[in-house]
Amino acid sequence: MKRNNTLYTICFLLASMCINTACEDTLSESPDSSYERKDFFITDKQADMAVLGIYSVLPTIYGDKDGMAFPCSDDTYYASGTNSDNTRRDICHYTIRPANTWVDAVWVGKYQQINRANYTIAGIENMDGYSESEVLQAFVAEAKFLRAQAAFDLVRYWGDVPFSTNYTTDYEASYKPRTEREEIYEQIIKDLDFAKEHLKWANDSSSPERATQGSARALLMRVLLTRAGYSLQLDGKTTRPGETLRTRYFNSVISEWEAFQSEKGQYHGFYNGGYEELFKSFSAGILNNRESLFEVSFYYPGTKGYWGTYIGIFADAPANSADANKVMGRAAVSYRAIPEWYEFYEAQDTRRDVAIGRHSWTWNKETGMHEKTDLSKKKGNWTPAKWRREWMPAGYKDPNYTDVNYCMLRYADVVLMAAEAYNETGNTAKAWELLNSVRKRAGATEITARNYKSLFKTHELMKKLDFIDDNDDAGKFRTALYWERGFELAFEGQRKFDLIRWGILKEALTLFGENTAVNTSTNTAYPAYQNFKKGKHELFPIPEDELQINGKQEGVNNPGY
Repeated sequence: MKRNNTLYTICFLLASMCINTACEDTLSESPDSSYERKDFFITDKQADMAVLGIYSVLPTIYGDKDGMAFPCSDDTYYASGTNSDNTRRDICHYTIRPANTWVDAVWVGKYQQINRANYTIAGIENMDGYSESEVLQAFVAEAKFLRAQAAFDLVRYWGDVPFSTNYTTDYEASYKPRTEREEIYEQIIKDLDFAKEHLKWANDSSSPERATQGSARALLMRVLLTRAGYSLQLDGKTTRPGETLRTRYFNSVISEWEAFQSEKGQYHGFYNGGYEELFKSFSAGILNNRESLFEVSFYYPGTKGYWGTYIGIFADAPANSADANKVMGRAAVSYRAIPEWYEFYEAQDTRRDVAIGRHSWTWNKETGMHEKTDLSKKKGNWTPAKWRREWMPAGYKDPNYTDVNYCMLRYADVVLMAAEAYNETGNTAKAWELLNSVRKRAGATEITARNYKSLFKTHELMKKLDFIDDNDDAGKFRTALYWERGFELAFEGQRKFDLIRWGILKEALTLFGENTAVNTSTNTAYPAYQNFKKGKHELFPIPEDELQINGKQEGVNNPGY
């Protein structure tokens, strides 16, 4: 089905106006209010509007920064251009400084989201009839999902950070010291447990633009796997929990997966039309809540999205067109794909030509149309291609923006997360079964420990991967998962954080940086491996403004900054 874009935009605008009159959004600012909670939270409709006000924060950072730049560079893509810009290039090339404006914007955005959630949760919980109302409890569940999502990002981006579940009511209360991440994790899990108990599973009439039980369970799986993995501590050491705790987290992931196998949970699955049609539907603005568990909504002019323009296949700006409603808008392309990944896919794997674009669109002034240009011999120009102008409806409202949603949680990711948990708890046979269900959808060869080498030890670069021990079946699966999550989820915002929690980001960057065709003796287009420092770049710097304003942080930044 298509989303009702006009109605959704109106709701966002109304929610933004209402919530902004009710409270300021950062932990470092106090409210300037003409409404008190007791005056605002009267009806179900007002409660819904407050929840929409939390959602409205997401497009402000996921349109370009959080979904594209923050997960870059990993071993699948990098930012085009190497000069310093104090925004995306410095983030992606690991030359980042605390004064980076995009880092500051994402930091502020996360706290806006949390503070709006805190305000909304308290307001709804104090409404008359809350304890008997499933509707109001579901609104609180959405708010807690959104609070957990922002808190989780704060932890995996910055580690120990200031955190509160109370709405900030004055300047003095807003300044807080760091909270240990394990304490934040406990609150995240508590919030998601509440969300999964009070939200319904998706059905044919629900929208992935709002949280459901499936999205809460999927996010919880991601949180648990991250918590079980490596993370950089304030003393500069990268550690992970002991085996007892790790096993507990993996078993919890399996429990969430088992919920997806329940009668109502089985509504979710792989998109019926196949992998290519799934991503065509994203670009076309078609909502599919079977595989897509949660999306950040964009609809210009209410919210500006760059999916398909900043990241996608290059398209010249249209000019002198006789009918602009029949041609594509522009796509400047700020990111490039590591070309070797194209060679790793099997030829019959339908994901290969969806993930990596080897063409562009050139504007023909004479015909007033775009013409397709082959770039197959220009590896340095290959791009992430899961979102593209050619898959969007003809015409554009503005040549620079798109209405393409960002899919934050997807069913295929859930399957692979479950597979990882099974492998880490000794059930490698079940892990292969789940991984192969993902490969089957793509038309790729089923893989086992027996044919592992014939599939993953053929390409010369693949043979050089030696930082995962594959001497037993569990190790072979870990190596296969390293490749499979790349094949399935490249450019979708999770790869870099997988590599961090596995403790191998530096090794992966070095493997590709030293062997990719885009780095030559005269030009290093992908310099991340040279700049990345272990014990530093696993976390972002605390923004300079925050350190200057919040004295309780005592001016101490993350290690190395």
